[in-house]
Amino acid sequence: MAGVRWRWETITSSVSSGHPQTGSQGCRRCESSALFTRSTAFAMQEVFVDLHAARPTAKIAPSGRSAPSSIPLSLRPPVPPPLPPFRAAPGPSRTPSSASSRTTGTLFGHRKARIALAIQDTPQSPSPSLLLELAVPTGKFMQEMAADHLRVALECDKRNLPDISDGAAVGPSRLLDEPLWTAYVNGRKAGYAVRRDPTDGDLAVARLLRTVSAGAGVLPADVVGDGREGEGDLAYMRAHFDRVVGGKDSESFYMLNPDGNNGPELSIFFVRI
Repeated sequence: MAGVRWRWETITSSVSSGHPQTGSQGCRRCESSALFTRSTAFAMQEVFVDLHAARPTAKIAPSGRSAPSSIPLSLRPPVPPPLPPFRAAPGPSRTPSSASSRTTGTLFGHRKARIALAIQDTPQSPSPSLLLELAVPTGKFMQEMAADHLRVALECDKRNLPDISDGAAVGPSRLLDEPLWTAYVNGRKAGYAVRRDPTDGDLAVARLLRTVSAGAGVLPADVVGDGREGEGDLAYMRAHFDRVVGGKDSESFYMLNPDGNNGPELSIFFVRI
């Protein structure tokens, strides 16, 4: 703006400070100077109008005319930069409605005796965390295992929970600590299942199978050494189970077939109703 005003003052002063002119030649020179002054003022007025209209500053050509700007104006709004990829802020982990864990389950029993179920944390555990004896002969249970799907449901009654003692209510016991269950095999009632402590024979079986992670077989009765040779050899089946805790009144064990083969499916359900 200061440069424009300086050029305007220089032009007007050069015209007004010239030598006095006389005659017709002087008049012609005055008329031409006045015409140049008016054209220059008109050009300067366009420059000021452009400046007040917030347009880019125009360049003044040597002839006094306004040169067009080399940068075209864009009527489109500026494009915002792309947003960074969304990343969820770290927060507390959510606990699912059911918890799952891996455990080891063993079904075993002498051929002329009843089948038993032992649950261990690992195959090397010295003692089972749960030992149930079902009122189902081992031979009959093994026949049921020949089917593609075998489901064992164990139900107990909530009336077996501890009662109020010394004026204070005792909370419900752990589900797998229940002593008596009603057993169902593939939907058919199969008597009862009783929780019991492991005997010396049960611990001997756990020691003999501590190197077996999954599989089935027969142990000679004299090798077991539990004094039950008259009941025949001991048959067993061991596998990994997925233990799913649905709540304080329901737990499930799902057998995992080794190497993903198409073996029989075994599911065991514990329900307190």
